[in-house]
Amino acid sequence: MKDKHYPVMLDETIEGLALKENGLYFDGTLGFAGHTEEILKRMPTAKVVATDLDLVAIENGKRLMEQYPGRLTVAHDNFKNFSSVCDRLNVGGFDGILLDLGVSSVQLDERERGFSYLADEQPLDMRFNKEQSLSAQTIVNEWDEKTLEKILTLYGEERFSKNIARNIIIERKTAPIVTCGQLVRIIERSIPKKFQQYGHPAKRTFQAIRIAVNGELDGLDDAIKDMVDRLNKGGRLAVITFHSLEDRIVKNVFKDLNTDCVCDKSLPYCVCGKKRIVNLINKKPITASERELNENSRSASAKLRIVEKI
Repeated sequence: MKDKHYPVMLDETIEGLALKENGLYFDGTLGFAGHTEEILKRMPTAKVVATDLDLVAIENGKRLMEQYPGRLTVAHDNFKNFSSVCDRLNVGGFDGILLDLGVSSVQLDERERGFSYLADEQPLDMRFNKEQSLSAQTIVNEWDEKTLEKILTLYGEERFSKNIARNIIIERKTAPIVTCGQLVRIIERSIPKKFQQYGHPAKRTFQAIRIAVNGELDGLDDAIKDMVDRLNKGGRLAVITFHSLEDRIVKNVFKDLNTDCVCDKSLPYCVCGKKRIVNLINKKPITASERELNENSRSASAKLRIVEKI
């Protein structure tokens, strides 16, 4: 049976972090706190700093703070503001950092959050942070056709992005698009039936709009570099991604941090002075076990990459 609060690749991630006694850890995507709680349970001398944009996650963090007094600090913030959060809290020198970039199953399942293409009459929303103004309704009702087509292509890898964008524009001239169901029906009309046999036809469009609403890919590369800078020697950074765009960014940043000299090969010696600062713990991404896949199908697309600070 699928558990709504199932932390993805829990054992693989915690083992990959190689927990240390008295270690300081950072969880940038607290969610339902499954990974953070496991760190606190497995290493009774460890402390964790955690961030999340979702107020539900912050409430989960407060519950854990009571359960593990003095060992957990929670900030309602974006992990991409990692450096400023650390400065504000006067913390640094982490022994491990974790990012689980997946959307919470509860965010998907609670239809009033407006993330799901199965939600029908629920309002389009898709905001991780309910306090921000930009929502899915803003995008589908106010952004121009070319921009809509661009985000559907770039973030959703949707081959029928032109049709969908055009039909969104046509539909909203009659009435605003305010529910998940309205958008789903537009998408279904935009994609030929023969291409709707594999998976839900709205999946890629909803992914693209969600990424645009929350700026999920913006600054991810810089955040990762900032995190590695604040790792102690031997400290590890573990990142779980759920789609190819995220994984490509993580893979490329890790590769760059693991690379020495990038000078033109025609030069007789190095002039750039670049030195690698991490080792790759796994060259190929770790994926969910068969047992986990049977219990939690949402882990099927998950990829875990880990590096260690030299």
